[in-house]
Amino acid sequence: MDDGPTAGGGSRLTLDIWHPNCWTLEVTEAVPAGLLGHGVHHVEGRARGRFTAYADSTADLDALLAAIEDSPLTEAVWSVDGPRTVDDEALAPGSATQGLVVVYDLDNSINDALVSRGFIPDEPVRMVGGREYWTVVVDRDRTAVRAALDEIRDEMDADVRVEHIAPLSDGVGSGMLTPDVLSERQREVFDLARKRGYYEWPREVSAADLADELGVSKPTLLEHLRKAEAKLLGGGEE
Repeated sequence: MDDGPTAGGGSRLTLDIWHPNCWTLEVTEAVPAGLLGHGVHHVEGRARGRFTAYADSTADLDALLAAIEDSPLTEAVWSVDGPRTVDDEALAPGSATQGLVVVYDLDNSINDALVSRGFIPDEPVRMVGGREYWTVVVDRDRTAVRAALDEIRDEMDADVRVEHIAPLSDGVGSGMLTPDVLSERQREVFDLARKRGYYEWPREVSAADLADELGVSKPTLLEHLRKAEAKLLGGGEE
């Protein structure tokens, strides 16, 4: 990162994070499925997080839910809505979802370490493949951002990588992609493609590389993007 303040008085960062004793990282590394984190709250000295579990099949979703319940790092799990599944498991990719609340140890959450230093989540946190991906906004110059991230690395024994940083004035973020427009999986794939430069000319990343990062086949990735693009362009395709 360059030193000095960014235009517009702040930055938007995409962070790739690993930290120890984190149940979200352990279960998503073990199962080919993912989680979206919608917020963590302090209740009676414990962390209570709101999540959406998602997978490409009913079987993978069930495996993820079982892994969460069986994890020694979780204390309680309950559903907040009915799962989206079909009996024959012939789901469109990413269509199997389940809303959850999970109770776990506050000390094992990196949320407070980030938020207390001014890193405010700008969209749901994505957990997949044993990593967390945070998009945050922060009203600090880049020297201060670097120092704050070093503090988080030391405090949480965390691996924190800055994947992208841009001035807030650029207006880049997935806030424009509301959940009622795209499915959670379509939004995840489309956001990653946009951030990696898939829609730049010339392209900065290939579809094959994006598919490898997401742990899906290239045809599956392209199908996600096709459906997302159709919805965003007003085609209304499901």
